[in-house]
Amino acid sequence: MSTASSASRLLLLGSEAEAQATRLQASGYVPVVGLAAAQPDPDLVLLAAAETGVIGELRQRFGDVPILLGVEADSVEGRVCCLSAGADDFWLPGQGASDLLMRLRLQLDLRRRSGVPSPLLQVADLTLNPGSRQVKRGHRPVALTAREYQLLLLLLERQGTVVSRDQILRQKLEQDGERRLIHTIRGQGYCLSAGMPPMAGA
Repeated sequence: MSTASSASRLLLLGSEAEAQATRLQASGYVPVVGLAAAQPDPDLVLLAAAETGVIGELRQRFGDVPILLGVEADSVEGRVCCLSAGADDFWLPGQGASDLLMRLRLQLDLRRRSGVPSPLLQVADLTLNPGSRQVKRGHRPVALTAREYQLLLLLLERQGTVVSRDQILRQKLEQDGERRLIHTIRGQGYCLSAGMPPMAGA
């Protein structure tokens, strides 16, 4: 088969995802079941709803590989759950294969078209690579949850401006005397800045 999907390796995790293996193979994909078999790196990961907890590990191992998370319904709640967990898109295990195949094609096409490396986001010696989702303080890797990553991304994109969020990242970003980068603006929120903002309080 000479279609674009024929060489695409799909890592299937969880019973609902693994149940799609035969259909995906018939559609020209190469299904791979289980993390132990994920060599070389997959082109996309299909997750069952119960496997949300492995998304952080998947990001560390495979960087920006698209992740589709199973949800019960195509709803606002389902989309919020999917994105807040760190997945790229969702799929509906209870629906037919046509919707899943469409989402697979879309995500794989997006990945092929976005071959240009993502620019690093940086403040002082803190860097975030949106492509690989890797965060470093100098040469030290910083392991973040999906929610912490999204918060840091927001702060970096708006660095120097006040963002009303919790102070969740300080203990991970500022270890062993490292310079403070997240500053409290009393009564307003938090600001990511290499230097002390004029109205910072703590």
